[in-house]
Amino acid sequence: MTDPQDPAVEQTELPSGLRIVTETMPEARSVTIGAWVRVGGRDEPAPLSGASHFLEHLLFKGTEDRSARHIAEAVDSVGGEINAFTAREHTAYYARLPHQQAELGVALLGDVLTAPALRPVEVEAERQVIVEEILMNLDAPEDRVHTLLSEAVFGDHPLGREVLGEMATVEAIGREDIAGFFGRWYRPATMVIAAAGRLDHDRFVDAVAAAFVGQSAGGERPERTAPGPGENVVRVEHDDTEQAHLCLGWRSPSTTDDDRWAMAVANQILGGGMASRLFQEVREERGLAYAVYSHPSAYTDSGYLTIYCGTAPKRARETLTVMEDVVAALVADGVTDQELAVATGYLEGSLLLGLEDSGGRMGRLGRSIMQRDRITSVDEHVAGIRAVATDDVQRVLRQVFAGPRALAAVGPFDDDALGTLPQ
Repeated sequence: MTDPQDPAVEQTELPSGLRIVTETMPEARSVTIGAWVRVGGRDEPAPLSGASHFLEHLLFKGTEDRSARHIAEAVDSVGGEINAFTAREHTAYYARLPHQQAELGVALLGDVLTAPALRPVEVEAERQVIVEEILMNLDAPEDRVHTLLSEAVFGDHPLGREVLGEMATVEAIGREDIAGFFGRWYRPATMVIAAAGRLDHDRFVDAVAAAFVGQSAGGERPERTAPGPGENVVRVEHDDTEQAHLCLGWRSPSTTDDDRWAMAVANQILGGGMASRLFQEVREERGLAYAVYSHPSAYTDSGYLTIYCGTAPKRARETLTVMEDVVAALVADGVTDQELAVATGYLEGSLLLGLEDSGGRMGRLGRSIMQRDRITSVDEHVAGIRAVATDDVQRVLRQVFAGPRALAAVGPFDDDALGTLPQ
């Protein structure tokens, strides 16, 4: 089935329920293939926190027919790359290869996603790798403060958990837990195979059907419960760091909300780039920080807006005050026509520049289906950005910042210093 809004995009659903979507790029010399699974950190029971990420690591350890070294050598020998990532609502496995090697990529992904060996010795080896990854995250305060913020914004809801899992859960998860998680969720109804590059859709579908022939039909999608209302929360973690790492967070529109376009524009004006108010005020005018930015994170039923800044501990209070003053001015005065033009121009331009390679296009297809269960065409995306008016931005800003605010901080704060942080 060809997308009427974009003839280069075609979709097919196999009898098993596995969905395939491709975008043809005749001028490309590469192809990027992604297997997207609609399960992530928020879909794990608390005792299995980190199972999605654990499984992502294990699938590349080998199958019944291929060792991990075999997989790595097959990809390296053609100059390609194969990798994966885990998010809160999906897990993705991808291979980028010269277009002549598309069927190799399909075969490798099909093998690891239908017949992983999950050997006990490999489970234990990879467990130690993940423990080291968790320790690395704990040693990176600029990352840890974002974990604290998500916990503050969502509380006990699964969206507030660290995707890596907790040390205790990762150390406790057994081989049978991983195998059960795989058997339940890695099914056709939960998966989408997306590809972009120089390829023929029908030939690609045949290759996928052959590679995933061993997969049993059907499957179920995770049942998700939306998070409850937020609260004003302050989370502070003491660490002898050279900088104070600060995050502010508010609930914001979901991936299916019509206001997502206005939220994207509002964020760009607030802290999305060098022309943003936060960058200009905090860094350029006052010299309070090297890194300062804002970023919206959107999920199928919720989202949150983050403001991050790293600054000298003695200037933490001043920096937070300036950040909140920028927010207050935006809410009170709105945005200018010039700011709107710069923000929409950036978002449109960055979208189009991101489509220069097959990886960017494949990612757009996969994320679109994972988030909204349909392809959002480039033209529709651009039209959504262009349709945003200053009144839309003002309305979204007032809605977001009228809600509860969470504050997360990591740094060398003692009891007296904590009192200086705005509560």
